[in-house]
Formats: sequence, structure tokens, C-alpha cells
Amino acid sequence: MEAMIKRIIDIDEKAREITDAAQRERKDSEEEIVEKARRLRDDYLEKARARIRTNLETEQKLADEEWKQRQAYYADQAARLEKLAADNRSRWIEEIVARVTG
Repeated sequence: MEAMIKRIIDIDEKAREITDAAQRERKDSEEEIVEKARRLRDDYLEKARARIRTNLETEQKLADEEWKQRQAYYADQAARLEKLAADNRSRWIEEIVARVTG
């Protein structure tokens, strides 16, 4: 009888060891999953931040180029108007005076 009780106790201890090992493995697996999820999130965020930096740089370059083109256009327009004024100044003055004194 005592041998049977000892055997039952041994089986129970083995079952507890197996259960404890399974619980430790489950806990380790959960921690590993949490860590992998954190790493994936960090990697994704870093890639997204890098994309944002690249997009900002690209957009800034495009905006700078557009600004240079507009500056050149307006500089050309100002030069054209200055030349037009210089070429026609005396004629415009005579025409304005003639209309006013009429």
C-alpha cells in the first residue's frame, strides 16, 4: 500500500514538474511575443520616420526649385517692365500731358 502511495506522490510530483515547465515555457513564449511585437513596432516607426524625412527633403527641394523658377519669372517680368518704361517714358509723359491739358 505504501508503495502505491509513494508511486502516486511521484506521479503527482512529475505532473507538477511538467505543469510548471509548461507554464514557464508559456510565460517565456508570451514575453518573446511581446518583445517581437515591440521590435516590429520600433522597426516600423523607424522606417516611417525615415520615409517622412525623405519626403520632407524631396518636398523641400521641389518647393525650392519652384521658388527659384518663380523668382526668375518675376525678375524677368520686372526687367521687361523696366525696359518698357525706359523705352516709352518720354512718349508716355507727352501723352499724359497732352490728355491732361487737352
